[in-house]
Amino acid sequence: MRPHLTRPIVVLLAVAGAAGLTACGGAADRYGFVATLGRDTVSLESVARNGNTVTSDEVDRFPRVRQRHTVATLDAAGVITHLAMDIREPSGATPAARERHVVADVGADSVRITVTDSSGTQHRAFPVTAGTPMMPHVSQMYSLIELYMDAALARGRATHLAAGDSVHVNQYYVDREFDQFPLHEGWVHPLADGKVELWHDWLSGIGLATFDPAGRMLKYSGDGTTYKVDVTRLTAAPDVAGFGARMVEAERAAGAVKPLSPRDTTRGQVGKVAIMVDYGRPYARGRMLVGNVIPYGEVWRTGANAATQFTTSAHITLAGLDLPAGTYTLWTLPHKEGDVQLIVNRETGQWGTAYDEEKNLGMKPMVVETSATPIEQFTISVEATDGTHGALVIRWGPFRWSAPIVVK
Repeated sequence: MRPHLTRPIVVLLAVAGAAGLTACGGAADRYGFVATLGRDTVSLESVARNGNTVTSDEVDRFPRVRQRHTVATLDAAGVITHLAMDIREPSGATPAARERHVVADVGADSVRITVTDSSGTQHRAFPVTAGTPMMPHVSQMYSLIELYMDAALARGRATHLAAGDSVHVNQYYVDREFDQFPLHEGWVHPLADGKVELWHDWLSGIGLATFDPAGRMLKYSGDGTTYKVDVTRLTAAPDVAGFGARMVEAERAAGAVKPLSPRDTTRGQVGKVAIMVDYGRPYARGRMLVGNVIPYGEVWRTGANAATQFTTSAHITLAGLDLPAGTYTLWTLPHKEGDVQLIVNRETGQWGTAYDEEKNLGMKPMVVETSATPIEQFTISVEATDGTHGALVIRWGPFRWSAPIVVK
């Protein structure tokens, strides 16, 4: 895990021309963003900016398809003071989920959020921290991420923050997480050569953006996070309506909405011992896995989302580690040299970023092999060889990692 996620330490260097994100009057500046996850396009956005008004039409899949029309008004510092968003979720389970209107207003002492749908209207308000930009966060809307970072950079310049300081931002939610979370904190970390890091409470890891000298976000990479999306700026407004219609059609043709990394359970039997593994199953989507999606030298959750749970009904050894009957979590640690270590942890029920080394039961090497046929979806299996021996086998893409199981 990245040690600085719990205590962000960054270098603040001015991004040349970042104030250019606040467009002057005249003809609207039209552009867009496309986000891909491997070979899959997961969001597309068309943006028009005229003075302090930014209008966006966007569609994404996360995992349900959502379509949004958003109008945001910015103040001179780049902070969104008023935001109105119409959200349509064609496959929403209820009428309230399918259509809603969200309004957010940032005042001197609070941010007020109103959500109206078929069930009525909800109001929420949060206090504003003086001097800290209050910015909205919506998963997959990269025009808002661009504005989020621009407001932080403007704040850093206005307060003459020294090199080595971070720029603190408070974020609020206007979609998806609205009913679950209050304000969160974020930090924007400008680096050299137009690079800007983004860290916030919702994001597991550090996002990295690239800005041009005029202050436009050209790229955004989630390689340093658990949501490894690649985002590119488009110089012309894309056909969001047409692409959105195709996404909706594909969603309806596929039937039930499937998460991007579905949860699954595998069960196996070694002799009389029943073993169960509960884990998230991401897809490769054309990505390089070990060394990219799975970084070298970092503890990996061995799947996606919540930590991978391993349950044995009786006393066994796994990779030589002594495991009495019970439930544990499994983690892996790959190295650039090619070896991989299996970690068994006593803590259970945690999210996959909440790794606590102090609760490790132990760490042992795995057998590392290459499969002749790559596996698209991450797969864990329990394979018995006789009444007292078997193996835990982990496959994804070209790799095959395994650890022996011995019944005590």
